[in-house]
Amino acid sequence: MIARILFLVFLLVAVFFSASSAGDTLIPGQPLLDVADATLVSAGETFELGFFSPDANSTNRYLGIWYHSLSPQTVVWVANRERPVAGRTGRLSLYPNGTLLVTDGGNSSTTVWSSSSGSLALASPVARLLDTGNFVVGEEMTSSPPAWESFGFPTDTLLPGMQLGVNTTSGLRTNITSWRSATDPASGDYTLGIDWHGVPQQMLWRAGQKYWRAGPWNGLYITGAPQMDTENLLQYQISVDSSEFILSYTVSNPSVAVRITINSSGLNEILTWVDERQGWNVRGYVPLDPCDNYARCGPNGVCSPAMSPLCRCLPKFHPANPRNWDLFRDWSGGCMRDTDLDCRNATDGFIKQTGLKLPDTSTATVDESLSTLDDCRSWCLTNCSCTAYARANFSGGGGGSGCIIWTSPPTDMKFFPDSGTGQDLYVRLAAADVIAVSESNHSNRNRLGIIIGSSCAAIFLLAFGLILWKTRRKHHVPEEATEGEDLDLPLFDLKSVEDATDNFSIANKLGEGGYGPVYRGKLSEDQEMAVKRLSKTSTQGVDEFKNEVMSIAKLQHRNLVRLLGCCIQAGERMLIYEYLPNGSLDTFLFDKDKRELVDWKSRYNIILGIARGLLYLHHDSRYRIVHRDLKASNILLDKDMNPKISDFGMARIFGGDETMRNTTRVVGTYGYMSPEYAMDGIFSVKSDVFSFGVLVLEIMWSLWKEHKSLELVDESIAQLFVTDEVLRCIKVGLLCVQEQPEDRPTMSAVLLMLNSNSSLLPEPKPPGFVITKEISKTETSTSKGDSLSRNHVSITTLEGR
Repeated sequence: MIARILFLVFLLVAVFFSASSAGDTLIPGQPLLDVADATLVSAGETFELGFFSPDANSTNRYLGIWYHSLSPQTVVWVANRERPVAGRTGRLSLYPNGTLLVTDGGNSSTTVWSSSSGSLALASPVARLLDTGNFVVGEEMTSSPPAWESFGFPTDTLLPGMQLGVNTTSGLRTNITSWRSATDPASGDYTLGIDWHGVPQQMLWRAGQKYWRAGPWNGLYITGAPQMDTENLLQYQISVDSSEFILSYTVSNPSVAVRITINSSGLNEILTWVDERQGWNVRGYVPLDPCDNYARCGPNGVCSPAMSPLCRCLPKFHPANPRNWDLFRDWSGGCMRDTDLDCRNATDGFIKQTGLKLPDTSTATVDESLSTLDDCRSWCLTNCSCTAYARANFSGGGGGSGCIIWTSPPTDMKFFPDSGTGQDLYVRLAAADVIAVSESNHSNRNRLGIIIGSSCAAIFLLAFGLILWKTRRKHHVPEEATEGEDLDLPLFDLKSVEDATDNFSIANKLGEGGYGPVYRGKLSEDQEMAVKRLSKTSTQGVDEFKNEVMSIAKLQHRNLVRLLGCCIQAGERMLIYEYLPNGSLDTFLFDKDKRELVDWKSRYNIILGIARGLLYLHHDSRYRIVHRDLKASNILLDKDMNPKISDFGMARIFGGDETMRNTTRVVGTYGYMSPEYAMDGIFSVKSDVFSFGVLVLEIMWSLWKEHKSLELVDESIAQLFVTDEVLRCIKVGLLCVQEQPEDRPTMSAVLLMLNSNSSLLPEPKPPGFVITKEISKTETSTSKGDSLSRNHVSITTLEGR
């Protein structure tokens, strides 16, 4: 009996020793169990393999690989991402035939993951975790290539040495796919891989649809993602033959930890490890701007992120649907030729477009044997289906070699304003159009000389005209002051607006603000509008009307309300907006019944959407715009609960070098105002950041208390939320409402933080909730015409408004 007990003790010790001290190697008969400290660690202690849980509040367990010495844990590979083990009953075993199995011992040893569907037929198999992060299976005591490797089956991360690609012979595709969320490694909506059709190119799909395209490899770089060329940090390797396209990368400095990931929000990022205090640093990411959305401007359209509107047609092309293009800023229909091609008589020619992301190559072909651009031109002209051509390869030096030819309308083009970025595209046109473009360019050069020669006189006349205009305006402002001005915006006639709103019937009234009443109208069967009608007693008046028009007319972003036009007839001043059926955000936040309709996923998406809209206003639009009245009632929601920033009556456009302004007339809504704006009249983009922080905290409906944040989440979402996302949003909100503007992040930093681990974010200083300073009634007014009644002002409150 004693001998049997001693044997059992010895056996348990042996099993524990094999489970917890296996080094970097796994062999048959010695499984890796999900017990404390039971992991494999690579020889150089770079990577670690074992069971983990991405959510401290969940019992789901996964077999994964992570960086051994980096904190917090950064997982780079997951085996059983679709089938977690329920509790600590998981077991990783290497079978004598070389197959790896993850089983759930608590459920009759159910297999939840296998490395192979068949036998690898190895005589003496061994599995080893390498310092590259690759988990390999092969014959013991041999240097032959592994029979199986985790690098062949990546999850959401591409490590140096991993390959992204496709083999048409074997049918094997190596992609990376996002996690479903920060705490759920199951496959999410976004997949990054190689589109093999036509000329191979890197592609990001969202739910199976093209979402972002990198453009083809030109021998030196990926043409559509210059920001991913991170100061020679990475060296990309491309291998192409008739049946295979492989992309991989190495790191110029092996001592730097680098990874390429695709997160649950669809961002493809290059990250480098800094230190435990700063964590991972984003060195480049895509999609970068609205022009990175696939085919944003449709066939023959070019997207320019620095211009408004975003889309333009190629020269001698025109919008296929002018009404959608101009009125609704819907460019998806693309552009059509002014003149048909004449291939039969061989009269067609080409115009060069520079600095472009080359069009989608999924229907293009390549000929590497062509050595000059004249060869490319001749080749294109012999094919009546050819629409454009470009140089294929620049790696050989000189002018490059090879040609890409497009036989369908060029699609998904983006203009890069930076010199030296992008490529040349030669677009085929009818002879008459080539001549017209050439003459136009020549005429423009002549006009430039005339303009330079007469600039002094023009400046003098302009100054004189401005003085005369200001003098006249000072003495007389006519009833229809805006009637004849060029607002660069479609004008609606009064009769059509009256018909659309049923003569402004009370049944169509949506609400009323300081500007005046808002009515619902119907332009057509499938197009509704919202009409803001300036009331005769409005405290905002003509200046605010014009300010809103000029601020938003040339701005287009999915998270800004779309201005369709205006009406300025018969003393009326009306703004015509797209109609958003779910109304404003405040009705969902501060109504007990409606609050329960907005789950955590919707709230998180609303926060991200508002952040993207503000980033566009502050940094990415044609103008730098400070909103000055960001609040829940000015966030409108479309049918899918996507947020859109509205009400630009208080907005201000900043010049190129301006960072802040000072005013004696403070406008906006108390509770959302930053301290420096409410007290001193100083406003900047950081004023909007403060308002955003208040808005985030309102959306969270919780207060910040150490280690108790999750207990204070709105009870309506308490049963369904992602822990790290909640903590992240609370922390970002508090960082945004810090008292000093310089302590608040920019909106670009906010978006990065919203997609980062909450534990990596900096700690916020005490928020600028209460500022004590005397201020007179005459210095300040709000958007509702209220004035201060107390000398001690509470700047921020999270009470429902």
